[in-house]
Amino acid sequence: MPELAPSLVELARRFGIATEYEDWTGRPVHVPAETLVAVLAALGVEAGTEQERNAALTAQRRAYWQRRMPATIVGRTGEQIRFWAHVTHGDPAEVWLQLEDGTVRGGVQQVDNFTPPFELDGRWIGEASFALPAHLPLGYHRVHLRSGDSETSTALIVTPDWLGLPEQLGARRAWGLAAQLYSVRSRQSWGVGDLTDLTDLAVWSASRHGADYVLINPVHAAGFGPSGRMEPSPYLPTSRRYVNPIYLRVEAIPEYADLTKRGRVRRLRSDVQRRAARLDAIDRDGAWAAKREALKLLHEVPRSAGRELAYAAFRDREGRALEDFATWCALAEEYGGDWHRWPDSLRHPDAAGVAGFAERHSDAVDFHRWLQWQLDEQLASAQSQAIRAGMALGVMGDLAVGVHPDGADAWALQDAMALGVTAGAPPDEFNQLGQDWSQPPWRPDRLDEREYLPFRALIRAQLRHAGGVRIDHIIGLFRLWWIPQGAPPTHGTYVRYDHEAMIGIVALEAHRAGALVVGEDLGTVEPWVRDYLLLRGVLGTSILWFELDRDGNGGPLPAERWREYCLSSVTTHDLPPTAGYLAGEHVRLRESLGLLTRPVEVELESDRAEQRAWLAELRRVGLLADGEEDPELVILALYRYLGRTPSRLVGVALTDAVGDRRTQNQPGTTDEYPNWRVPLTGPDGRPVTLEDVFADSRAATLAEAVREAIAP
Repeated sequence: MPELAPSLVELARRFGIATEYEDWTGRPVHVPAETLVAVLAALGVEAGTEQERNAALTAQRRAYWQRRMPATIVGRTGEQIRFWAHVTHGDPAEVWLQLEDGTVRGGVQQVDNFTPPFELDGRWIGEASFALPAHLPLGYHRVHLRSGDSETSTALIVTPDWLGLPEQLGARRAWGLAAQLYSVRSRQSWGVGDLTDLTDLAVWSASRHGADYVLINPVHAAGFGPSGRMEPSPYLPTSRRYVNPIYLRVEAIPEYADLTKRGRVRRLRSDVQRRAARLDAIDRDGAWAAKREALKLLHEVPRSAGRELAYAAFRDREGRALEDFATWCALAEEYGGDWHRWPDSLRHPDAAGVAGFAERHSDAVDFHRWLQWQLDEQLASAQSQAIRAGMALGVMGDLAVGVHPDGADAWALQDAMALGVTAGAPPDEFNQLGQDWSQPPWRPDRLDEREYLPFRALIRAQLRHAGGVRIDHIIGLFRLWWIPQGAPPTHGTYVRYDHEAMIGIVALEAHRAGALVVGEDLGTVEPWVRDYLLLRGVLGTSILWFELDRDGNGGPLPAERWREYCLSSVTTHDLPPTAGYLAGEHVRLRESLGLLTRPVEVELESDRAEQRAWLAELRRVGLLADGEEDPELVILALYRYLGRTPSRLVGVALTDAVGDRRTQNQPGTTDEYPNWRVPLTGPDGRPVTLEDVFADSRAATLAEAVREAIAP
């Protein structure tokens, strides 16, 4: 590979772009120049020629000196927070602090800064440094600067040094179910699991088996493909801030009691249920079409004065973000789900035609606002009932990495996102071709300039009615794999984010919500990242099959050496349920889809060797008898093994509790496999309803085994 120009290397460094990295085998990889140029272009920097690079370096330096203070100052409580300020060289500078509650604080001290002044357009600019008082309260504050006849301010975010576990959990360990909510269908649901089903699952697992949480897939609002089909992947949403209305229980909406057309609603539900019984996959489109018709009827029912006040309060709290989301939904109904194909006057929230469209289609816009209000109420009810049933945490949500490029967030927040690249992951042991998630990533510079307001609102929304959040691919808050448009995942590179700010904001919002944070830190992770997360009190993720003794013989990591601050489970949604995994179905599936880079026989033998090692470990610690290989007994032993670890949280896949075998998602595929459309089934492949779960002796046995295993 040709050597990179020094100017390109320096420009990449200044914008946090990796010019080289280590792959999953530890081999150094040098990033090609064309990748760096494309990624810089996505950040608004032209770098194709030496002249362009030199001009960009000069512009970047000038921009630094033109700024009076950092766009956002982030620090931790208890530490002395320092920052720089730029004023006319020799002029005095007055700095003060205004806290979130409006209180004005002094005590800001100037400290040494020997940076030489910089000449900017004939004026010398000096740099001063200041230190804020220690032990500032947590929150979102502002720092003010006055020098000469000008005054400015900037954001100050003071975050917890340590988050840890919420007080209500105490020092005890906890277990909970992990479920793909859409697959958890009851006899009352509309072909797709909903928020009432979530409530019932939480109450059953808490009251009968002592569970402290239910971890569910992302319930973000879904987008629609070119054919109008609802996007099935919960990890490719149209919005991460708002919720998919397919999860509403129609009959739980208060206005249902006053609906005169309840017979029509019952017929719609019956039709959906009959179709669902005949299908081998979940039909989101059919379920949503029927449910949408019923919800339209409910939207027209007059509300009481108190309900109108509650709706107005919800709208006031959500503000412009809700208006943009609801407007996008109405626009998508009119023009299709890809805003890039809309008329020019509609391609931006502030474009000339948007306000007029919203006014002409006010009822359609209000319908989508109203849906989010109903979702907010049903989520609040699910969390409330879970806590009343005895859960310490209740619902634990899941935050996807990004959003659909054609969706509502990409439209509303396009100025804060990078264009011309997509986020993904480099090749690793289990996805050897890498992954392209087709999602536009945040621009780190724009987040900083916006004081992280979009990110703050996102995390706050996730935790509004939850006792915890799992952050998928939390490494993306440190560095994210950017892939130039049209290039394969192998031709990407890492772009760094201000993890101190992003993890700090997550910790601050979780602290205020009394919630915990679990980071999915699997895959290619720099070792220091896990140490950092531990020091900030953010839990990691441990999946049994991946927990190997890499410092020893490469076999299973002994239980006593697992991490304490993590959520441990046997499997994950990107693998088959454990019964399927034990049968090697994950290897055969990848082979059938052309996703292996080694012969299938080699992969199967490697997999069998790993399983033999785990069975031997179970026998070594006395959890499995010699010669015992019945899948149900092995699954019980594997979960009991988790009880031998120090992990504070243990997760039980609902699929394992009922003996399911089918994979929910196969990374690296879209329509080649029915990802995210697999219903909950038993060992015989027949659908399992929520009522069946409650009466299933297998599920009860596994739940009780885990409860006993983690008991002090």
